[in-house]
Amino acid sequence: MVDRADRAPLLMTVRAFYLDIARWAVEEPARWGPWAAPCPIKEAEITDRKRVKRVKARMDQRTRERLPALESFAKAAADHHRFHLTGLEALLAAPPGAAFTVHGTTFVRTGNAATATARGQDGALRYFDLAEHRAFWAWAAVEVLRHTGMRIEEMLELSHHAMIQYRLPTTGEIVPLLQIAPSKTDQERVLLVSPELADVLATIIRRVRNPKTGVIPLLSAYDYEERVWNLPTPLPFQWDRSGENSRISGEFIRNALAEVLAFLGLTDSTGQPLHFAPHDFRRMFITDAIRSGLPPHIAQTIAGHANINTTMGYHAIYPSETLEAHRAFISRRRALRPAEEYRTPTDTEWEDFLGHFERRKLSVGTCARAYGTACIHEHACVRCSLLRPDPAQRDRLVEIRDNLVARITEAEQEGWLGEAEGLQISLTGAQEKLAQLDRRPSRPSTVDLGLPTPRPGPKTRAGSP
Repeated sequence: MVDRADRAPLLMTVRAFYLDIARWAVEEPARWGPWAAPCPIKEAEITDRKRVKRVKARMDQRTRERLPALESFAKAAADHHRFHLTGLEALLAAPPGAAFTVHGTTFVRTGNAATATARGQDGALRYFDLAEHRAFWAWAAVEVLRHTGMRIEEMLELSHHAMIQYRLPTTGEIVPLLQIAPSKTDQERVLLVSPELADVLATIIRRVRNPKTGVIPLLSAYDYEERVWNLPTPLPFQWDRSGENSRISGEFIRNALAEVLAFLGLTDSTGQPLHFAPHDFRRMFITDAIRSGLPPHIAQTIAGHANINTTMGYHAIYPSETLEAHRAFISRRRALRPAEEYRTPTDTEWEDFLGHFERRKLSVGTCARAYGTACIHEHACVRCSLLRPDPAQRDRLVEIRDNLVARITEAEQEGWLGEAEGLQISLTGAQEKLAQLDRRPSRPSTVDLGLPTPRPGPKTRAGSP
């Protein structure tokens, strides 16, 4: 079981309900007093700051997963439409009742010349015209959303009259613009139409234009956000449904994008399908624009946000500054150190490095000398401070100490003062190693803290209470 993502708003609603009853009970005790009760939800449980940060982190991760796959998804949408368009053209070229082959599969066209249906080898009825219709509008939605960053309701309410031209005052060049009608924030804005977007819009207009009159049919669509019927408008996102013009819905676009995903088979890092929602393109557009150097306040104007903090909330955070600073630090460090250190080690060097760890093991412990450094004690390990004695070899160290004492006594008797001085240094080292082992606790010991005793109270005068 996992916590609900919207747990905090639900708790806030319950807490508000209890507090409202408590306030009403003060104003009308007879009516609301019996229902008043302490609120079971504390104020700390509805803190919204942590939830907002978690939502931002999830949205950023969603954008970071989909932005690298955006080009692949757009190409898959075009291939998906081309796949179904080829099937529709093959069906229309075959007479009713005739068999035709598309992408290695044989179909038999059914009905009359006005229908675009066929049956496969399994006997299932296939609607080639509807499949091509969904594939086309999926491709159109992907291209328009990823090049403009507009909301899906703004895209579906886009009018043919919104495509205007503007002459630059400096050069006199005419540039195409796209006028976005007021939507969520009741703020109208204008976008620059790129050549890729202009080609997509021209393809959409050619598709919905009346072949006889050459104009886009007027359509009065229902605005689900405002709950009103809009005036008749030449909407590019419309289709002829059995002789009746109808506006394309947001649910239709979402289902069409799911078909593209099934065609591509794109998955995320966990192996789950990498779903693309229409609003994901808006987040990816803002993130890519700011990463490419567009000032955030310009991105705010293009996106139509009333607050720049909303725009930065859409911007998925990439640790670019941290990565660049780290790379600069590595470059400076590499410049200060010899270049020959940054090369692939040879087999001989690698074997010598591995052998160093084997040579660290001694008879009485382990040598902590760094790799590549020489032994300053000429392997008189008992004298070396880098020797870490093994507790299991304590008896051997005792033997070494006793042997050194006997050899020092013999050297003094024979008058070998130089040898006695060197043996005395080794004896001091052996005694230090034994003391080091004695200071190391063999197992955790307990300390008796005793029982606390009360302090005597202050002295009082005789006769005082």
